Amino acid sequence: VVWQVQKPWLKQNQPYRANFPILTGGYAGYGGKGLAKGWQPPARKPPPTVPADYQVDVNARYFGTVIFYHKYRGYGFIEPMEAEIPTEKVFVHWKQISSDDRFPILVKGLEVEFSLMTWNQRGLNTLRANHVTLVGGLNIALQDELDANEKMFVGGQHLRYTGTLKFYSPRHGFGYVLMDQGYDVDASVPGELRVDHEEVNASGQQPVHMRNIAVEFGIYRNDRGQYKVYNMTLQGGHPLTQDALENRISMGVGTYRGLIAFWNWRQGYGFIRPEPTCLLPEKVVAKLAEQAEAARQRGKRIAEDTLLYFRKPDVAPGLNPMQGSKVGFQVYIDDKGAGACDVTA
Repeated sequence: VVWQVQKPWLKQNQPYRANFPILTGGYAGYGGKGLAKGWQPPARKPPPTVPADYQVDVNARYFGTVIFYHKYRGYGFIEPMEAEIPTEKVFVHWKQISSDDRFPILVKGLEVEFSLMTWNQRGLNTLRANHVTLVGGLNIALQDELDANEKMFVGGQHLRYTGTLKFYSPRHGFGYVLMDQGYDVDASVPGELRVDHEEVNASGQQPVHMRNIAVEFGIYRNDRGQYKVYNMTLQGGHPLTQDALENRISMGVGTYRGLIAFWNWRQGYGFIRPEPTCLLPEKVVAKLAEQAEAARQRGKRIAEDTLLYFRKPDVAPGLNPMQGSKVGFQVYIDDKGAGACDVTA
């Protein structure tokens, strides 16, 4: 008999949940029949489309009402007020929300203001909302008020504890924090607490993989009586952004041009070769030389010293990086060397 190892932590709520098929005759691997015969995944309804030559005025602002938003999956739909928009609803992704919340969210019935952008989805030309704000242009801030009404806090919503983030996995959407000793909390509160992705304060960005980091946080108890981390930040209250974790320092707002020399779409990173006429800042040039030499000392073969590293989060929304394509970018330095950010077409 081959026993399947069960991993209960993988059965918890994930940031992106799937619809699982119904099992018949028991559980797969334990005497059951597995998937129902003839089962087919539900067909996806195609998104509302626009003609391929449809032109968007990126400076125009529109008004609408949120008709649906999935907090954990990070997307929803806005019903526009203007009849000139050719679709009955407009898709919105959390990355396009201008928000002061630690994890951008919308709620059904919220009146918003937004711009439009075109998006190619599985070969279909669609519309998406961009720069979504409150009516009048203010950033959206809903999370604290919603939490105050929905969560049961240990010691209060704004009481902070310190500890060490043992790990956080963006793939699985959770991690664990070891609370520092000495706090006067109820004995039922464990010293090791789970943190879910929506409670990682990354200033509206996608949290990255982290390990052994000093953090501060609140504690709340959910409906199942489980104690969890609330609004986790670096100690001192700074959001857990990539810039903060790597001590990233921007080298100004100047834009440079270059060519994508390499792009790994599976792992979401690549390298940009600046144009020969680019005069990069002296600190960037020095950092590039340092990181190339360090790589050679580790036994790696470095063909070019001037390639700038970049990640998918450094790419502007709607831009699909492709090897050989020309791009604009800004530059930064950090603990690891130098790189490109704000990559645009």
